[in-house]
Amino acid sequence: MKNSILMLSAALMLGGVAHAQKVAFEEYNLDNGMHVILHNDPSAPVVITSVMYHVGSKDERPDRTGFAHFFEHLLFEGTKNIKRGEWMKIVTANGGVNNANTTDDRTYYYEVFPSNSLELGLWMESERLMHPVINKIGVDTQNEVVKEEKRMRYDNQPYGNILPVVKENMFKKHPYRWTTIGSMKDLDAATLEEFQAFNKKFYTPNNAVLVVAGDFDKAKTKEWIQKYFAAIPRGEEVKKQTYIEEPINQTIKATYEDPNIQIPMVVASYRTPSMKTRDARVLDLISSYLSDGKSSKLYKKIVDDKKMALQIGAVGFSQEDYGMYILYGLPMAPNTTTDILKEMDEEIVKIQTDLISEKDYQKLQNKFDNNFVNANASVEGIAENLASFYLLYGDVNLINTEIDLYHSITREEIREVAKKYLNPNQRLILDYIPSTKAQN
Repeated sequence: MKNSILMLSAALMLGGVAHAQKVAFEEYNLDNGMHVILHNDPSAPVVITSVMYHVGSKDERPDRTGFAHFFEHLLFEGTKNIKRGEWMKIVTANGGVNNANTTDDRTYYYEVFPSNSLELGLWMESERLMHPVINKIGVDTQNEVVKEEKRMRYDNQPYGNILPVVKENMFKKHPYRWTTIGSMKDLDAATLEEFQAFNKKFYTPNNAVLVVAGDFDKAKTKEWIQKYFAAIPRGEEVKKQTYIEEPINQTIKATYEDPNIQIPMVVASYRTPSMKTRDARVLDLISSYLSDGKSSKLYKKIVDDKKMALQIGAVGFSQEDYGMYILYGLPMAPNTTTDILKEMDEEIVKIQTDLISEKDYQKLQNKFDNNFVNANASVEGIAENLASFYLLYGDVNLINTEIDLYHSITREEIREVAKKYLNPNQRLILDYIPSTKAQN
């Protein structure tokens, strides 16, 4: 669902001045429970209309996984007033782009239009919410689209099944144990009525936040929001289930054979706390220190200096309930995955034992200052951040203040949090190896 219009993209980047200035916003609620956030930036004639729904793969049944991601596709099929196949044509005909994405925690839809098409963008998002057409032809069509996406991103992609294997071993009770794309078997087994019921439950105004960001007249925009969204009926309150995982107190060991690879990989994954916690932010600094870029401790030592690995890296998953910090390495012969893991552990022990240097600490602060500026360097980025901070963190103003939290973290906290979470008995060790069948 990706389109690109060079002129619009350029205007979009110009629309958010890349300065660490305060992001001004206004927020209010409609009577039906829909939260609205407005951010005015007249520096370029571009406007974003976006809606984030508090539904992700963690809200699915264990035997019906993949629904949230499926709806990311399905709700572009058409509405009562937008014929099937016309959504993209309307957007592009009016000089716009649109897209959507899904995580374990939320689903996000947006349009980017020239400012004079703001009313169109608001109408289209209200149509998606109020009048979606969920029928057999749409479900069958998107079922094939999702299957092809799974084949490309997971089944036929080298190292494509790392995340599914890690998740199923790291979580036993929480729905984070399955991937966002879900199971094709579950989607095949689902009835049309089940898809319709999922839409009715989660795609409601009181389970969503509408963000308008860019160049617009505020009074007129509020009129249009009232016109197109206020009449949408409030849905039943969504009661979120709480899942508590038992602490990992001994090393989990797993092996996975991938027919698409020739070089084995070692994966070390640690379960981390909710992204809303202070400890999660300390772990962000630790992750950056260890594995962010070619100047990071692990890359410099293992790849550059010792030339033991072809690649060293990490993926941090910051999520609403729990997170993960996943380290991985590809050994260079004659070194083995065991050798790589030993080198990784040595660097972690150093953080747990000694304070990082003042120079490295300042480098981290500089890097996160840069990340903060870049995150709000476009109107598109600001719109998504405003939605996320409201829906997942419960504090929209974190878009301005979260960097202060990172600045307040001390070197002593970095050491203590590393001791708390990054221990050998608190992790998964995955041997991700070439399939023996592929070698025959």
